[in-house]
Amino acid sequence: MSGIVSLYLDTRRQKNDGTYPVKLRVTFKRKQQYYTTNINLTESQWEKVGKPKPREDFIKDTKALLETACKRAEKVIRDLPVFTFEEFETRYAGTVEAPSNSVFAGFDRYIEQLTNEGRAGTGSSYRCALNAIQNYHQSKALLSYRDVTPQWLQGFEKWMLSIGNSITTVGIYLRSLRTIYNRAIEDGGIDRENYPFTKRRYQIPTGRNVKKALTLADIEKIFHYQAEPMSAEDRARDLWLFSYLCNGMNPKDMCRLTYQQIGSKQIRFVRAKTERTKREVKPIVVAITDDVWRIITKWGQKPATPHRYVFGILEPGMSAERELAAVQQFVKTINKYIGRIAEALGINKEITTYTARHSFSTVLKRSGAPIEFISESLGHQDIRTTENYLDSFEDEVKLQYASLLTSFLEQKK
Repeated sequence: MSGIVSLYLDTRRQKNDGTYPVKLRVTFKRKQQYYTTNINLTESQWEKVGKPKPREDFIKDTKALLETACKRAEKVIRDLPVFTFEEFETRYAGTVEAPSNSVFAGFDRYIEQLTNEGRAGTGSSYRCALNAIQNYHQSKALLSYRDVTPQWLQGFEKWMLSIGNSITTVGIYLRSLRTIYNRAIEDGGIDRENYPFTKRRYQIPTGRNVKKALTLADIEKIFHYQAEPMSAEDRARDLWLFSYLCNGMNPKDMCRLTYQQIGSKQIRFVRAKTERTKREVKPIVVAITDDVWRIITKWGQKPATPHRYVFGILEPGMSAERELAAVQQFVKTINKYIGRIAEALGINKEITTYTARHSFSTVLKRSGAPIEFISESLGHQDIRTTENYLDSFEDEVKLQYASLLTSFLEQKK
C-alpha cells in the first residue's frame, strides 16, 4: 500500500494579505503529513480552484501548478520501493521548498511587501507573473537567478505565446521578473555579471500600442445619450464622462476621491499609482467645468464632509484586498454599461474606462494642445509615456494637412 496525495487549505493561521497556505496532504495507513506548495490563496480563490473549468487566468494557472505538485508527489511515491514518510520527505521536500535566494522566494517577499503597503493590485499582478513562471519551470521547484539565462527567457516567451497569451502579457510578466532580479542585485543576492536583460543578450518584447481613443464625434454621442434617469446605465455613463472630463482620471483615483480634494474651481489629487514613490510627486490639477459639477452633485454622497469618498465606492478602514475588489467591481460595472451604450449608438469600438483616459489625451492633441500640457494633466513623469498614450489624428485632419502640401494649386485657381 502506498500513500494517497491530496490538497488542503490550511486556514489555521491567516497571512497578512488575507491568504492561507495550500499544503500537500499525504495519507498512509490513516496517518497524515502536510508539505508546503509555496502557494497561498484566499478561501474564495481556493473554492474556485476546485471547480472543473475555472475561467480566471490566475485561478487556471494556480490550478495547473497544484496539479503539477500532486503529480510530482505521486511519482515520488510510485518510485519508492517501500513507502515511509521519512523517505518520501527526503525525495520530495527538496524539490518543493524554495530557498531564500531563489527567484520564487524573491517574488514572495516583494508581493508581501506590496500587500503590506496597500498595493494589492500590483501584488496581484506580480502573483500572476510568478504563477506563470512556476508553471513554465515545472521540471523543478527551485529557480535560481543563474537559471534565468537569455535561453531560458526565450523559452518562456515562446511557451507563453504557444498557450495563447499576448505579447503584451509576456512583456508584463518578464518586466516583473526583471524587477525581482534587480532587487536581488541590490540586496547582494547575486552579482550583475550574468545579467540577462540587456540589448545584446535578451530584450523584453513590447506589444504593439493598440489605439484606444474615441473621436470627438463618438464622445458627443455618448454625452447626449438618453439613459433612464438615475439608472445604473445613467450612472455608468456619467462616471465614464467624469473620468474623461477630469484629465482621464484613473478608476482607482475616482474611487478614492474625497470632498477635501475638491475646491471651488479645481480638483487636486495625487495618483494612487505614484503616491508612494520616493521622489516628490506633483499633484494633478483638474479644472472643474459645469459638467463636472453636475456629475458630482448628481452622484456624490451626502453630506459632503471633507474626508468622505465622493462616489461611495469605498468605505473608511477597508483593507487593501477589499479595496482592490471594490475598485475592480466598479470598473467591471462601468465597462458593462458603457459597452452597451456604445453598441446602442453604433460605435463599433470596445469602450472601457481606459478608453476615457486615452480619449482625453488624444482629443487634446488633435485640438492642438502642447504635449507638455497633456503630460502634466495625465500626471506622467516622462513625456515618452504620454507619447505612447496619444492616438493618431483622424483621417479628416490628415487629409486637411495633406492638402496644405499643394496649397499653391488652390492659389492659382
